[in-house]
Amino acid sequence: MQLDLLTILALRLCVDGLATAAFFAQARRHPSVGGPGWWTVSGLLAALGSVGLGLRPDGPELLTFGVANTAFVASAAFLWIGLRSYLGQPYALRPVLAALLAVFVGNVLLTSVWDSMAARQILFSAAGVVIAGLALNDIRRFDPLHRILELQVLRWVTWFKLVALIGLAVSVWFLPVSATGERTSPAVPVLLLGTMIDVLLRLVIFSSLVTLRLQQQGDRARQVLQIREADSRALIENLSAGVMVFRPDQTLASVNSAARRFLGWSERDAHSAMPVPFAPEWRLLSEDGRPMPRHEVPFERVLATGQPVADVILGVQSGDGAQTQWALCNAYPENDAIGDLRHVMFTFVDITSLREAQRHQQALEHQLAQAHKMEALGTLAGGVAHDFNNILAAILGNADLARQDLPPDSLASESLDEISTAARRGRELVRQVQAFSRQQPMERRPVHVAEVVAESCSLLRAATASPFELVQTCADGLPPILADATQLSQVLLNLGTNAAHALNGRAGRIEYRIDALGSDDPRLPAAVVQACAENRAVRVQVQDNGCGMDEATRVRMFEPFFTTRVVGAGTGLGLPVVLGIVQTHGGAIEVDSAPGVGTTFTLYFPAVRALSAATADTGLTPDGGTMTTHTSGNTELPGPSSVEKPDMAPDAMTDPRHILYLDDDDTLVFLVRRLLERRGYKVTALTDQNEAIEAVRSQPAGFDLVMTDYNMPGMSGLEVARAVLAISPDLPVALASGYITDELQAEALAAGVREVVFKTDAVEAFCEVVARLVTPPRPA
Repeated sequence: MQLDLLTILALRLCVDGLATAAFFAQARRHPSVGGPGWWTVSGLLAALGSVGLGLRPDGPELLTFGVANTAFVASAAFLWIGLRSYLGQPYALRPVLAALLAVFVGNVLLTSVWDSMAARQILFSAAGVVIAGLALNDIRRFDPLHRILELQVLRWVTWFKLVALIGLAVSVWFLPVSATGERTSPAVPVLLLGTMIDVLLRLVIFSSLVTLRLQQQGDRARQVLQIREADSRALIENLSAGVMVFRPDQTLASVNSAARRFLGWSERDAHSAMPVPFAPEWRLLSEDGRPMPRHEVPFERVLATGQPVADVILGVQSGDGAQTQWALCNAYPENDAIGDLRHVMFTFVDITSLREAQRHQQALEHQLAQAHKMEALGTLAGGVAHDFNNILAAILGNADLARQDLPPDSLASESLDEISTAARRGRELVRQVQAFSRQQPMERRPVHVAEVVAESCSLLRAATASPFELVQTCADGLPPILADATQLSQVLLNLGTNAAHALNGRAGRIEYRIDALGSDDPRLPAAVVQACAENRAVRVQVQDNGCGMDEATRVRMFEPFFTTRVVGAGTGLGLPVVLGIVQTHGGAIEVDSAPGVGTTFTLYFPAVRALSAATADTGLTPDGGTMTTHTSGNTELPGPSSVEKPDMAPDAMTDPRHILYLDDDDTLVFLVRRLLERRGYKVTALTDQNEAIEAVRSQPAGFDLVMTDYNMPGMSGLEVARAVLAISPDLPVALASGYITDELQAEALAAGVREVVFKTDAVEAFCEVVARLVTPPRPA
């Protein structure tokens, strides 16, 4: 019997050791699973109890009974604590330790004081029954519907143990009594064998529970991962930025909606491994618009270097090349755990609209720079024109006077004629510069464009000898426009001359077409639509079938001094003057040209309501107001054949009219004195403003006309006029300038100036102004 007990104890120790090792391994490998750590302690305590039993009967009773029984009870208690830890239920260690201490004390008392085998067996059974009952209650509360098979098996094993412990406690009353009167228990080997089977069953069950928990954790982790992946896919799919994932073999693993929209790929290819674009071919472009070399493609750069690529501007062009999409791209590698390349992530943002906005901004900056350039050039032209006009006026006037002093057959007359011709060319150049800078005075009246076109065509035919066909097409019922007829004629003549030059001397065709468009016509430029209000607009087209212009020429055609003619054949101011005049009239100009096809200039002018003859004669504006006009001074110098000897002014011998002329230029002062004195006027010519004002103050009624230059150092001619009129309000005052603006005319009119005279007027025109402004002759 002793050998059998030892054999069973040895087997029990092996089973306890196996269970302890298994639970310890699970605790180390799966620390997130509650229970295996406590079950490891339970196995160690069971082994301690087996050792205590193995020392019977030679060992101390305190160890063999007290410690062994308490160790078995503690083993069961820690199995229960481990179960609660596994089930995620709270547990209190202090009450358990207190209960185990009470069990130990009871065993000590029942061994040392009252040596009762039956009492110790009842105490052991009672503790086991309590622990088994607690375990069954925990299992019931955790799995009330009996869904977990492992817990159901554990419940039946626990019930079996509970019944066995109750049976062990009851069997005490049926144990045989020894000679000393003590009841002896022959069931220790059977009890050890039963607990060993229980340990094995619980090892299997608890291992299954650990496996079940790991499976549940794995399922939850996979579910969380699936949810995260779904969220990531939804996020990437709904991003406004394009995302493409490439494999190392350059095949496409995935692509989101933004990338498909950007590339023009069909929605039916949303889930395919390699979507097919609509266009059969598409090209990648660098930031400068050139085809991107393969080694610069972000995907290839990541494959070659293994490093991320950031902020690369990439253009994608469809097969027909009609549209180019631009993107700001980034690419980076995605490696696996051992560092091998798994995917290349390619992300980009559509910046096509931004590129368009940048191009538009550059165009606006170019236009602004051009406007600043033209404004500066216009200011320079105005300043140069003032001094140059004085020089030309002196040349023209003195040449005319010298021609008058010579006999008709003088050889010097021919030289004077050439001097006058050269001076007139210079004067026309100054007028073109002033027209370009919008500083040439205008006289705007209701004008019928058809009449101006007819006159311009006559001048164009007379001025050119090319064998071209000149055609005029005019619609019926055209409204008039408010314009300066002379400047409008200059525009049409310049365009016709350019068209004739574009024909290069061959028999081509130049056509002037005139029609009217409604204010709601979509062909009207926005600026003209605003100016038209409810009226119509007049459209003038000048078309030729000449050599045409390329894009480079079209871009620069309105630049001042830009010309395609040979040196000396053009000034480069023709089209800038045209643009300035058209814009001054509130119109717009469009150009359509192609090399070898021809050119069409289209002019748009806001129309005015048709005026009656009486209204046109009185100079009334369409709204019933009056138009303020001034002398434009476009009279040409008379040629040599028209030069007449100077005539004396009427009644000049009886009472010559007294003219005060003020100018800071000595040459003009000398010229005007000679010019007016030859015509019988008394002239006081001065170069100092204060002297002129003092002369009028000393003789308020002694002058018939005061003519002063406007642009003088110190005090302007307008200030002189105000001072003179303050002294003698009825004295006629005229202002002369080669730089006339609308502001100057308004200020002169407000100051009481009778007329603003253009200083480049011819001699006869200048004298006509003087004769018109002087008061009638005073009685003798």
